[in-house]
Amino acid sequence: MEILGSTFDDSVFSEARDRVSVSLSSYDAKLCEPEWFCGSAALDTDDTLEKQKVYKFRGDLAVRQGKYQIALDAYSSCLEWIADNNLTIRRDVLEGMARCCTKLGQRDKALDLADLLSKEASNTCHMMSLLLLKVSIYQHFGAIGSKTSSLQHLCSLLPFNPWHWYNLGQTCLQLLDSDRATGPCSPQRCESAGEQEDRDTAEQQEDATELDEDRIWLKACMCFIRTRLLLRILRQQQSSFVLQRSESVLQMTEEALQRLNPKEATMQALTEVMSDDLIPEKMREDYQDGESLASVCVQSFRERWWNKILLTGVFETDGCQHQTDIKS
Repeated sequence: MEILGSTFDDSVFSEARDRVSVSLSSYDAKLCEPEWFCGSAALDTDDTLEKQKVYKFRGDLAVRQGKYQIALDAYSSCLEWIADNNLTIRRDVLEGMARCCTKLGQRDKALDLADLLSKEASNTCHMMSLLLLKVSIYQHFGAIGSKTSSLQHLCSLLPFNPWHWYNLGQTCLQLLDSDRATGPCSPQRCESAGEQEDRDTAEQQEDATELDEDRIWLKACMCFIRTRLLLRILRQQQSSFVLQRSESVLQMTEEALQRLNPKEATMQALTEVMSDDLIPEKMREDYQDGESLASVCVQSFRERWWNKILLTGVFETDGCQHQTDIKS
């Protein structure tokens, strides 16, 4: 998609250069038995790269089989054999360890590994993977406030990705349902704002404490409106199952907005704010996928959208306190 950075370089369409045919030497491919890396003989080598691959493959297989402790042990062993300059495999293994710790209920260790990945992140792809990892950790342990904060950071980092906006809207609906079921200080919400306090940044703590029902309702509305705007842009250039998925999510987005039931004036005000940066030229300028973090300027969720939403004054005329017909 052109506005999201998927244009072709002109060199792709240039005339092909004359190529000289070079005869290749014969090559005998290495033949491996299924799960060859599981046998003890696989480690009978002095090649550090070979040992790294053996432990990595063992960990990946154990994860696929749901044997998370075995996978964690294999990944830990693999880490010892990874070369200092092999950052890609190192990040992959650390993320695998964090996900295993999550499945094993080792929350603090999982977050410690996520913090380590955060310190080593050098581009937007690293940061996106880290934030998705944090979302899965917080989701697993019911820390909905912290999950919301991570999703907001994702939306700030990749503002034109409708799926992150949709997930944030669904999380806000989850918070609203939790509020109605257990009251304004459910264990999940108190945990998010309290127990996470030592780990989260000042901005994340502020987001986690902003959990009153009207603000959650308004945030859900703005997220689904943004999702709808982005999907309508994207589907013009989609086809096949990709288009079908977009149409399906668009329908669920419409249903969520009907459930939230904002007034027409509120819809117009939110649409105006959330569509302000959806201009092709600006979208190309702000597209930052894969760029170095040193060269990226990311506005916070609060600065880019939330403060502008609050300035519209919709709280005075709309919100959960004015909605008596919202159905769970």
